[in-house]
Amino acid sequence: MSPEIFYYDQPFVLESGATLPGLQIAYHTYGQLNAEITNVVWAFHALTANSEVMDWWPGLFGEDAFFNPKDNFIICANVIGSPYGSTAPQNPDFPVFTVRDVVKAHLLLAEALAISNIKVVIGGSFGGSQALEFAYSFPGKIENMVLVASAALESAWGIAIHEAQRLALQADASFGQPGGGGQGLQAARAIGMLTYRTADAFMATQTDADERMDDFKAASYIRYQGEKLVRRFNALSYYYLSKCLDSHNIGRGRGGLEQALQAIDTRTLVIGIDTDQLLPTRLQKFMARHLPNATYKEINSAYGHDGFLIETEKLSRLIRKFIVERQAKQITVAELEALMASHEDFQLIDVREPFEVVIASIGGINIPLKDIPGRLTSIARDKKVVVYCRSGKRSASAIEYIEEAIDHDQLFNLEGGILAWAEKIDQSVEVY
Repeated sequence: MSPEIFYYDQPFVLESGATLPGLQIAYHTYGQLNAEITNVVWAFHALTANSEVMDWWPGLFGEDAFFNPKDNFIICANVIGSPYGSTAPQNPDFPVFTVRDVVKAHLLLAEALAISNIKVVIGGSFGGSQALEFAYSFPGKIENMVLVASAALESAWGIAIHEAQRLALQADASFGQPGGGGQGLQAARAIGMLTYRTADAFMATQTDADERMDDFKAASYIRYQGEKLVRRFNALSYYYLSKCLDSHNIGRGRGGLEQALQAIDTRTLVIGIDTDQLLPTRLQKFMARHLPNATYKEINSAYGHDGFLIETEKLSRLIRKFIVERQAKQITVAELEALMASHEDFQLIDVREPFEVVIASIGGINIPLKDIPGRLTSIARDKKVVVYCRSGKRSASAIEYIEEAIDHDQLFNLEGGILAWAEKIDQSVEVY
């Protein structure tokens, strides 16, 4: 699907003071914006990605994913400097630009699309840098922010890696010429690949089974990754975008990192990856400590930094719980037992198929997830409603729908499933 193009025909002043005569931003949207403007999800892409978020973040974005176009109006804009349709360098005379310049362009697009309220902003890696800057500057309301494998400041380690990549680019005599720099780009990508994955991941997947003396599997893999990027990207864009990455500092001119982070009161989920060598988890923990409304979660991954693109099932689980918890309080087995022991009037809804008999024994009802839209009248408006399922995913989806459809404010999500709690509360069931 070809991107839409936003044209800005006025001078665009960069943070450095340099000026672009105009601007164009390529972007994709998926789904329909609702009348209340409450279903916007804005995704920010990483270094060499584009605005087709459905293609490069499958599992998290897609028809059957947590962020789907049926329920959400999804926006993803291509950053300036990228070769995928936005204003980009054509020669080495292009001015250096920063993450704030990238976000300034996003803000112009948001204004043009009349987006004043955003349900979720989300980004991983470089996308997380953009999301953080966007949250600082957006004049409207952002309800939730998700930052994955990102930081408040580009580290000295990251800058050193980028400089090594730029040296590789500049060592190619054709760098800066139209269509040039391919060999340098291949080498720069090879350097990057060593930071995106882990040593263990390479040894697990690229170790040769035989006793060869040349043409090793790992060497072939690195060459292949470089060649693949050369076919779809641009050496000048890589150079300028790596410079842009270096510029990331949410605290510059704002009183420092802590003060700038404390000014962002958006409800935030910060996610680190335990094996990330490029952006270690201490960088995410720093953000979570200083953002006033942040929660930190960490995922295990064998893939290192690339886990933010690969571990979509784990990410979806964390994000779903984070978003849903805003509407639904988690209720534990012990708390449910206390409700029953006190004879408090509540409704228990099983969204599984088939229905479990023990639920009926305490007055619970069965409404399979797919039937909830047609059975809203069965749901009590004036009492606590406890929703549960073995997986947790279905109960989370049910709670999201119920809260939006009937504006229920006493929804509870039972942690665990029937097997987890039935054994513990048999006596309470009998009493109740």
